[in-house]
Amino acid sequence: MIAMLCSNALMLQAQQLTLRLDKAETEVSPMLYGLMTEEINYSYEGGLYTQLVPNPSFTDMFNPRGGRRGNRQDPNAPRLTVRPDRWQLTDTLKVRVRQNRQGGINNAITTTLVVDFEQAGLGIVSEGYWGFPIRKSTTFKGALYVKLPEARNNQDTPPVGLKSLTIALKSADGSTTYAETKVSGFTNEWKRLEYQLTTSDNQAVTKDARLFIIAGEAGSIELTRVTLYAPSFKDRKNGLRIDLMEMMAEMRPKFLRFPGGNYLEGNNFANRFDWKQTIGNPDERPGHQSPWGYRSSDGLGLLEFLQWAEDVGAEPVVGVFAGYVLNGDHLDGEYVKPFIQDALDEIEYVMGDAKTTKWGAVRARDGHPEPFPLHYVEIGNEDFFDRSGSYPNRFKMFYEAIKARYPQLQIISTVGYNALKSKDIPAPVVDVIDEHYYRNAFDMYRNAFQYDRYDRSGPKIFCGEWATREGSPTTNMNAALGDAAWMSCMERNSDICVMSCYAPLFVNVEPGAMQWQSDLIGYDVLESYGSPSYWAQVMFSKFLGNRIVPVEAVDIPKQKLDRNDEANAVFYTATMDAKTGRIYLKMVNTVGDAQKLNIKLEGVKKVKSKAKKIELKSARPEDTNSIDNPRNIVPQESSQKVGKQFPVTLAPYSITVLVVE
Repeated sequence: MIAMLCSNALMLQAQQLTLRLDKAETEVSPMLYGLMTEEINYSYEGGLYTQLVPNPSFTDMFNPRGGRRGNRQDPNAPRLTVRPDRWQLTDTLKVRVRQNRQGGINNAITTTLVVDFEQAGLGIVSEGYWGFPIRKSTTFKGALYVKLPEARNNQDTPPVGLKSLTIALKSADGSTTYAETKVSGFTNEWKRLEYQLTTSDNQAVTKDARLFIIAGEAGSIELTRVTLYAPSFKDRKNGLRIDLMEMMAEMRPKFLRFPGGNYLEGNNFANRFDWKQTIGNPDERPGHQSPWGYRSSDGLGLLEFLQWAEDVGAEPVVGVFAGYVLNGDHLDGEYVKPFIQDALDEIEYVMGDAKTTKWGAVRARDGHPEPFPLHYVEIGNEDFFDRSGSYPNRFKMFYEAIKARYPQLQIISTVGYNALKSKDIPAPVVDVIDEHYYRNAFDMYRNAFQYDRYDRSGPKIFCGEWATREGSPTTNMNAALGDAAWMSCMERNSDICVMSCYAPLFVNVEPGAMQWQSDLIGYDVLESYGSPSYWAQVMFSKFLGNRIVPVEAVDIPKQKLDRNDEANAVFYTATMDAKTGRIYLKMVNTVGDAQKLNIKLEGVKKVKSKAKKIELKSARPEDTNSIDNPRNIVPQESSQKVGKQFPVTLAPYSITVLVVE
């Protein structure tokens, strides 16, 4: 393993950290640690969003056998890996289906499914996102749009309509029923029928479940927008998954950056994050194709993002679409002005007064009368990939328009200040620059003093995407060590690095769900867990003061990274709470030998004799957590004897926080 080092790789000497509490004058950024999110790895659909039915409006090709031949009822069609957007049939010979793309219930939901059943008891089946979360005493709330089908052009009479449907959660083979209900009363007009499915008080936990829609008799029916919602955090309608929200709340984030990453831009203009299509009734949102190979329903839209931030104690950092998409297309000059207006409208939706602004009133109509707090707006995403050279001008136009209406907002650029000026376009003063770093652990160690060298007279830094990429699907302990070394750099320099957020945040760990490995939080439809990197994030954000404590280091040992390079074996940062005097000292031992340090506190009159000690450690750097072993590596709390000067031993491969009173 890359971080496995022998003891002879270290130059062992007397190691000392002196904390200059008398010089703790620089403030810690109050926005330092936050969250970044985008639709990747089935983060929303099949993850955080509680709507459990993929392809609810039958927009994607209905492929009952998972084969290459589309909708043909061919028993010899080759069997491929089942994708979660595929509906299945209980009998491919006696159940016939066709998509009706000229039907629909509104301008957004324009595809329906016509189903002909030869006899009672047959059905169509959704596999969910690799199952459904079955637990005892759980109520799922659902709805579907249904009507009796009309005669086709080559038919003289309309088909015989069904009188009833049974909707049930069953085992994959259909032999065990976990919950069921019946709907009826169909007419020639669309009806939205709500239903509930409640499991029994003694139901065993399982994800071996499918959603069955079963005919009560022979006949035909037309369906669309079939939904089923699991219980949500704070019982919000159209809400978010409880366990994942609780895990994020434990991270104590100060902000949520959204919609984030490539999801903001989309592969083309038609599939950008068009925020106006994501608000209002979820049954009136058309959805769009995400850049990571599957469709987003946009049920988790702009208001849901804002409430997500609110519910975990964070404020929004809004990324606005800036006229550039991932295939390289872009608009500039006069053609970008409609997107600037769109961004101004979006900001107004977030923070506008409900009584005096158009979009503030729309937000109130959608259920949130009070404005959301907003201090930062980001123009685009990763525009350093834009080879057209158009970003400086686009950024200038957005910057000036937003500042003219909202001078109090801080505007974030996705490229550096020098790059903005490189095209001889007079760029405005840049408030904040978004930097992204994906590295291995050794590169994190190499760069763990990067921000110590930054010019304090330049723009502030938002490290808007970063991660140590080791481990799959979530990170291992070695990655957590790299992350902690990098966080020590950001925290120590949070006068200039004012915000940071790890990416990607989520991954569904089922086979076929991951597009990007080394992620922070893993889950399947039932369970979730934090990676070692997640727990490192919790430790750094939870134990944080409001003043940066200068640390003088003596004889910190080195580790060999390669033949010609070395880095520290131990990394460190300290902050203090100016009101309580509480001191937070964080230390990272990246090697396989215990490290003995002498800690000296300068500028303090009195210290309590015992400190709280929180450790995250493992025997091997490749150790990790998983769905089957979710708490293999978690923080452990103990006490440490302290004084104005005291020794401390850092365990091999460990992250340690001391809370000194």
